[in-house]
Amino acid sequence: MRKILLALLLCTAPVLVQASESVHLDKVKIDLHDQASLQRGAKFFVNYCMGCHAASYLRYNGVAADLGLSEQQMVQNLMFTSDKIGDYMTIATPTNEAKSWFGVAPPDLSVIARARGNDWLYTYLRGFYLDDKRPFGVNNVVFPDVGMPHVLWELQGWQKLVPADEHEAAGHGAPKLEIVTPGSMSPDDYDDAMRDLVNFLAYMGEPAKLERQSLGIKVLLFLAVFFVVAYLLKKDYWKDIH
Repeated sequence: MRKILLALLLCTAPVLVQASESVHLDKVKIDLHDQASLQRGAKFFVNYCMGCHAASYLRYNGVAADLGLSEQQMVQNLMFTSDKIGDYMTIATPTNEAKSWFGVAPPDLSVIARARGNDWLYTYLRGFYLDDKRPFGVNNVVFPDVGMPHVLWELQGWQKLVPADEHEAAGHGAPKLEIVTPGSMSPDDYDDAMRDLVNFLAYMGEPAKLERQSLGIKVLLFLAVFFVVAYLLKKDYWKDIH
């Protein structure tokens, strides 16, 4: 009995630690049916993320087909290297060199939405703030001591973290951030842009999700009809016994 209790405690310990370190996450509503949003998100991804982060589980032509783009549109608007349309969405930066430059190799983002969650990504992308103690001069509310620069600063601008004792949410919810240098987008427009980017990241994590869901509905409908047929057939076969 003691061994069973000890095993359960060891299994739940990581969960308890994670719960104690949980942070407030802003909710984001994504829509994988919204191709316009996915196209905008793809534009932000290739312009601001693919300099360091690959999406090596996806091919350019597959993304084009899913997002309602022709191969010519994909090449002209979302491909800026010598890659071919059928190539995977990789980057040229060698992993070992990236590690020496940044301290850690930037991760592949193919399944980052499934690993981190959409709400986490949405909060992270909007949660950079100035911190002169960090190598790149920024920190993040959901990723303390983040090793990534704020590559979207031209869009969002620069934010500062308001001390906890200066706002009502001290210890009760999200840290308060305040724009000190505006970017090219208004806060609302930037939030919309990050929603589009997260929408695309969610699509990357499972490109066949909509097809899987559609097929699942068809399979359930088939099973429902087959159940009726099988039940009537069973009754007919066993009518002389029951």
